[in-house]
Amino acid sequence: MYDVITIGTATRDAFVKSPAFKVIKSPEFITGEAECFSLGSKIKVPEIIFTTGGGATNVAVTFARQGLKTACAVRIGDDLSGRAVIEDLKKEKIAAGFIQKDAKKPTAYSILLLAPSGERTVLVYRGASEDFDAKKLFKNFLKTKWVYLAPLGGAAAENFKIIADFCFKNKIKVAANLSAAQIKIGIKKLTPVLNKIDILVLNQEEASYLTGIPYKNENKIFEALDKAVKGIVVMTKGPKGVSISDGKIKMKAGIFKEKKSADRTGAGDAFGSGFLSGLIQKTAKKGFKYGAEDLKYALRLGAANATSVIERIGAKEGILTKKEFLSAKRFKKLLIFKF
Repeated sequence: MYDVITIGTATRDAFVKSPAFKVIKSPEFITGEAECFSLGSKIKVPEIIFTTGGGATNVAVTFARQGLKTACAVRIGDDLSGRAVIEDLKKEKIAAGFIQKDAKKPTAYSILLLAPSGERTVLVYRGASEDFDAKKLFKNFLKTKWVYLAPLGGAAAENFKIIADFCFKNKIKVAANLSAAQIKIGIKKLTPVLNKIDILVLNQEEASYLTGIPYKNENKIFEALDKAVKGIVVMTKGPKGVSISDGKIKMKAGIFKEKKSADRTGAGDAFGSGFLSGLIQKTAKKGFKYGAEDLKYALRLGAANATSVIERIGAKEGILTKKEFLSAKRFKKLLIFKF
């Protein structure tokens, strides 16, 4: 019996950082900012850092380092990058028996251009991850208490429904991040699936797009999400912290001060998986019956995990072990209050 099986993408990541990468404000870009460098120039890069990433492998490392029995289900190519993914999972003692191998498409690949501030632009090739087959997964699906569903490429919306339906029928609890494809469906059409989710993790921008409610109207966003999601809604807000609600208990939490900001890649994965790890640890003997103190512990672990990841380059490098979290004085107190 696994504590958690993670499902989603796996990638080979190349981090490129240079002081020549500049961030400028411009209305020509959807975010209002752009990462730029001189066209036609040859830019010296001090180093290139190769790691593995992808939502499913990132969150799996958190669960494993927090002492939970973990497996990871992704689709990779039969190539060097795919073998690097498997090797990294095995180092963390994460079961790789559910991994699908694609004989035609290579493993997904990302090139991450890091600005000096730690913000980044990501060039993504989806590769084999787009063809993940949820139906094939369940033919040999072993028992697990939880599934953590990270964003999927390709037929993401279809796979999301298949996985949620299967888990609901088999009394497996589900935590999920939504992909862009799922968010585009809209909350009305997605509600029948969201009703089967125990924890939904998304950022404020995603929550706004999903519900169709203006970004700044947080209370209205939560009203809509609480009606659609049967469990806990977790809405991250970057440097402004996080808000959570299960329709009854509503809390806000701040963030821990960062020693430095090296790279924000994987911060969302780190928070979501840290939050779930905390709840699993606190409710293991209570059948997932939680109270305010259990939620506070989960928020603190999620925030600490995200902070530690931001302070290092790569989505996995800073992920905390259970011992590191419990022993670190800097992570003992976090501003948390009900709203």
